[in-house]
Amino acid sequence: MNDLDKPHDECGVIAIYAPKEEVASIAYFGLFALQHRGQEAAGIAVSDGKVIHEHKDLGLVAQVFNPTILAKLPGHLAIGHTRYSTTGSSTLRNVQPFLIDTQHGPLAVAHNGNLVNAGALRKIILQKGVGLSASSDSALLTMMLAGATGDSWEERVKNTMPLWQGAYSLVFLTKDQVLAVRDPWGFRPLSVGQLPCGGYAIASESGSLQTIGCEQIREIQPGEIISLDARGLISLEGLPPAKKTARCTFEHIYFSRPDSVWDDLSVHQVRQHLGAELWRENPVAADIVIPVPDSSIPAAIGYAQASGIPYNDGFIKNRYIGRTFIQPTDSLRRQGVALKFNTLASNLKDKRVIVIDDSIVRGNTSGPLIKLLRKAGAREVHLCITCPPIAHPCFMGVDMGSCEELIAHRMSVDEIKNFIGCDSLYFLSLEGMMRAIGRNAGYCNACFTGNYPIAVDEMHTKTGFED
Repeated sequence: MNDLDKPHDECGVIAIYAPKEEVASIAYFGLFALQHRGQEAAGIAVSDGKVIHEHKDLGLVAQVFNPTILAKLPGHLAIGHTRYSTTGSSTLRNVQPFLIDTQHGPLAVAHNGNLVNAGALRKIILQKGVGLSASSDSALLTMMLAGATGDSWEERVKNTMPLWQGAYSLVFLTKDQVLAVRDPWGFRPLSVGQLPCGGYAIASESGSLQTIGCEQIREIQPGEIISLDARGLISLEGLPPAKKTARCTFEHIYFSRPDSVWDDLSVHQVRQHLGAELWRENPVAADIVIPVPDSSIPAAIGYAQASGIPYNDGFIKNRYIGRTFIQPTDSLRRQGVALKFNTLASNLKDKRVIVIDDSIVRGNTSGPLIKLLRKAGAREVHLCITCPPIAHPCFMGVDMGSCEELIAHRMSVDEIKNFIGCDSLYFLSLEGMMRAIGRNAGYCNACFTGNYPIAVDEMHTKTGFED
């Protein structure tokens, strides 16, 4: 029951250092606020300064943890992870954090992103006779750090970073230290803030840090290493930032919570600007503007404000249907998207309807949504998308599918319109999208353009290490 026609991010990570606090519950609530980034699995590793205890399993954060389990994770240092797989299948052996014993003591690692040179690195590791217990690139990162040179974990991380090509926002836990690092391109987000108790926390999104009460929140810079321990917060440069950074545009469009900040920009405000730009580029005569909830709500508000067309609800989302692991019967499965959305016929009957959505990936839910609107009595249905057509796969930690699975790779805009059955279909231009964001550089738009910021292996699949 997942959103099959939406991009999926790999995961969310969190790290906590809070002396004199039992941090497992803090990590739990921080992960809970990152649940939207991955619903396949969750894990937390905690250290009391001597021993690392860990619990992880398949399922949602609230399914994996309960008060009894959290009570068995004592300590004042922790990292956590909530997963959607992009390298390695969704099995227990790939659930993070990865915890191993090294010659320098225990090490736990949690990773958001994707290494584009994972295949080459894996061959090197295996040729050295090192075994791998998991099939993800995150396991490779862990084993490489275990064998890295350096007198401290900061040095080992710094010495290993030049070997990693691709997207990585990483958190590490040793017996007495928490570390974090972000790749020099800045693909995936990572922020740090100060806890009310005097400690610090690191998370994939600033919204998660706000949930656990952090203040003085800032983005960890591309190439920066952060260390948290008894010395406090220490920052050092692992690698210089890339000459051309490549932040993921989809954090603004879809992934991040609207209360998060990405590249010092309010995600909610950017989404409103995306909707306004859609109107400026593609004004449509209509009676009502509705979003496909939830990520498209700010954009629909922006479109309505710019156009003067009234905003209202047309879909009511059954928010928890996608969070069940109970499979529907065949008859229910045939209803497809109707399980997830109901329509408000009183708002739609005899109306010309503008539908705002954030993206079309495979094209398998837009058609059923439009049929629902027509069944509810909509006279016209015009679909407006807050980004350009997604015609190329992502290799930096977003599961969008292969070229063959992407509808915009196979069809023109008119063909997509006819396929999904709307009266008109408009995508925001690349230039309009960047105007809405307020940046003219520094972002990765490879899924729209096919121009990847670093060299990629376009033949690699997410389960390629298991074939």
